[in-house]
Amino acid sequence: MTERTVPLLPCRDIDDVAPFYAALGFTQTYRQSRPNPYLCVVRGGIDLHFFAVDGFDPAGSMGSALLLVDDTGALFEAFADGLRTAFGRLPVAGIPRITRPRRRQGTAAGFTVVDPGGNWLRVSRAGDAEPEADTEPEPGGRLERVLQNAARQGDARGEDAAALAVLDAGLARHPGASDAERLPLLAYRAELLVRTGDGAGAAAALAEMAALDVDAATRARYADELAELGRMTEEYR
Repeated sequence: MTERTVPLLPCRDIDDVAPFYAALGFTQTYRQSRPNPYLCVVRGGIDLHFFAVDGFDPAGSMGSALLLVDDTGALFEAFADGLRTAFGRLPVAGIPRITRPRRRQGTAAGFTVVDPGGNWLRVSRAGDAEPEADTEPEPGGRLERVLQNAARQGDARGEDAAALAVLDAGLARHPGASDAERLPLLAYRAELLVRTGDGAGAAAALAEMAALDVDAATRARYADELAELGRMTEEYR
């Protein structure tokens, strides 16, 4: 006997969500317009159903689904490629949007997709704790807790301005932090500046990161992240 659970998520119009999920690589398996608009899509083992509600406001949606996958990085790249093709650039602010993969609260790199219905798809690696789990951060540098608290605001709650405030306050509290400790915070700060519409500020943050005194191994560890940030910043300048 095979058992499974399929999330049923609300939306304003199935014509809003259908092309978005096609861009993410999902296949439509069922659709009806009457008597009640309903849509089913699938991608590998991810099966999602949507129902339309008259007068629904995506900004007020509480719809959410946790997607557990083997490789969050590979899935992000696939999603990002499809979204760039569909939108011309990566949608990182408003509805719909996607966040970059980032370690959160002791889990491996996860990310979030907010679809046109305002539903949050929280992507995490299979076997990790839920992204929203109220756990203590992993031990690390002096700024590790600052980064995780900022990600909780910006990624888990969508409060980008609050996340920026957390980062700025944390960096100010630790003026003696090494450049290696500051690098991940500055990278997240650059992303948040893009997400809040400050492309010029994000470009300045990238320039600041390029001037940091870090060893080759540290810079290599963040190479993919910095490359993605560079693409995002160019798209929003």
